[in-house]
Amino acid sequence: PAPAAGTGWSRRSAPVFGRICCRVTCSDAVSPLPAQEEVAQLRDRLQRMKVLAQVPPVPAGTSSELRRRLERVRQLERRIQQRKAGGESSPAARPSQDSGTAAPAAESGEKPPAFQRFHTLAQELPPGLTLPYRFRVLAEMFRSVDTIAGMLFNRAETVTFAKVKQGVQDMMRRQFEERHVGQIKAVYPSSYRLRQEKNIPSFGSGGKKSEYQLTLEPVVAEEEKVDGRPHLSASRLLERRKEFHRNLVNIVKQHHKAFLAALSPPMVVPEEKLTRWHPRFNVDEVPDISPAELPQPPQENRLSTAQEVLSTARGMLSPKMEKALANLALRTAEAGAGDPVLSNPPAPASTSSALRGVSQALLDRIRAKEAQKLQALMTRDTQQEQRAAALGRLPAMARVLRSLFVAEKKPALPMELVCARLADSYDEQLAAGEMEKHLRLLAELLPDWVGIHALRTDTYIKLDKEKDLGLVTQRLIKAAKEAGAL
Repeated sequence: PAPAAGTGWSRRSAPVFGRICCRVTCSDAVSPLPAQEEVAQLRDRLQRMKVLAQVPPVPAGTSSELRRRLERVRQLERRIQQRKAGGESSPAARPSQDSGTAAPAAESGEKPPAFQRFHTLAQELPPGLTLPYRFRVLAEMFRSVDTIAGMLFNRAETVTFAKVKQGVQDMMRRQFEERHVGQIKAVYPSSYRLRQEKNIPSFGSGGKKSEYQLTLEPVVAEEEKVDGRPHLSASRLLERRKEFHRNLVNIVKQHHKAFLAALSPPMVVPEEKLTRWHPRFNVDEVPDISPAELPQPPQENRLSTAQEVLSTARGMLSPKMEKALANLALRTAEAGAGDPVLSNPPAPASTSSALRGVSQALLDRIRAKEAQKLQALMTRDTQQEQRAAALGRLPAMARVLRSLFVAEKKPALPMELVCARLADSYDEQLAAGEMEKHLRLLAELLPDWVGIHALRTDTYIKLDKEKDLGLVTQRLIKAAKEAGAL
């Protein structure tokens, strides 16, 4: 249709207008809508999240390893449940769970814990004739038994094992059994008289009067009486405890003697001069004490072997039964008559491969010298031990002493002042009296370097500061090595 008049329309301008409209329409069709842009962005984010959420592939063999670990955890859980059930079924054995002494490690087949195997290394006592952990526990048990048995004995009561067991377990929080009574009897045979008696009042303990009970009677001398009857005094209890400890030490000495005899070269140390164990002697590996045989209640009309059953019931059984019992008795007799198994002696120590090529004479001289030093170390008394410890402190103390005189710029100083300054400067805590002993020992060893002079009521120390400190330290170290302190 023709355009209206007055609109300025012409056919010449029609193509231009068409081109403009076409451009506007095409550009609107190409550019997406805002909603489409948001959908595309959401799709991109979702794709990235899917990529990040992908789990890496499980390597081969991991599944079997996880199953193995899971099975191991289940086994441990079942074992813990079994132990809990066993502990609940026997509550009387709970006091012995942490004791570690209810049975020897050899019988249980388990390795003893570290606090038992290295018990002597953790002691704060000075090195000496220390006892193994099991022996110390047994000594504590003997002390508890003696305390309870002494109270009951002084009250004229019959000392039964049931009464003593309950008291010892309450005192020590450990399991106490007849095996420990046998060990006490083996260590100190003259401590108690053990008997099996019956018709003993139980007073609500649950036992019958007609049953046999193990009784303990302390052995008391005739002169130890109060009001005409034997009495176990406190001083006698202390003597018995010391005697028991001496017997334990003697037992360890026997094992130590066997250890010294097995060395190369063998060593012989008199027992009365022995003050400490050999450095390589592991005290905590000493075997436990074998219990002595305890009196058993009499067994009347009880058949224990096949031979006894056969001799008693002969003529009352069928021929087949008699033949079977005869064969069993014969096999038992043959098994009992077998030769006992003897333990093999320890093989002598062979020369190490690192020492091949070294002359045997040189090795023998070195070992003899080492054995001589160890023997001197094991027989050193308390005074020699204190002197050796003091000699070991002198090299460091000499350096501190010279520094003190250099700082004071005086040739002589009072003894009290020097002891106080040394006690403050030395790395080990020592009293002033101990410092004076060290200074007098230093003056004894090095009279040309340190001098002690008494003037009227005071004592002074004079030091030669011109002497070389290195030479002084070397002389002190040599004296300490000769005494065995270093």
